[in-house]
Amino acid sequence: MKTIKQQGFSLLEILIAFSILAISLSILLNIFSLGVTSAGVAEDYTAAVQIAESLMAKTGVEKTLQVGESAGIIHDKYHWQVLIQPFSLASEPMETTTLSSALFKVRVTVHWGDDKAHSREVKLVTLKLVNKLL
Repeated sequence: MKTIKQQGFSLLEILIAFSILAISLSILLNIFSLGVTSAGVAEDYTAAVQIAESLMAKTGVEKTLQVGESAGIIHDKYHWQVLIQPFSLASEPMETTTLSSALFKVRVTVHWGDDKAHSREVKLVTLKLVNKLL
């Protein structure tokens, strides 16, 4: 008798190959999805840092530094706050009438996000020196 050789793939081999393909494609799509999400988050952080740096740079330049707080919204997404406070290293208040300059602590906060769980925030803090003899 003659033996007949089989040609092609069996149904079981095809099902296993498709299963491996489906699993590997779902893993790859998940990786690409996470990459796109991370790129969006990085873009938001970049925009927030640029807004905070811009606010920090113009604080004390456009108008004189004064103790207080200001806030606003940019692009209907980024909420910002600028807080200006007097700053002193001494534990006791210093006599400021003899000083010709004043040191202020400036804090800029930019936050965005839909809810508390997904809210993100960028804070910048610096010290600015102001000449009081103007």
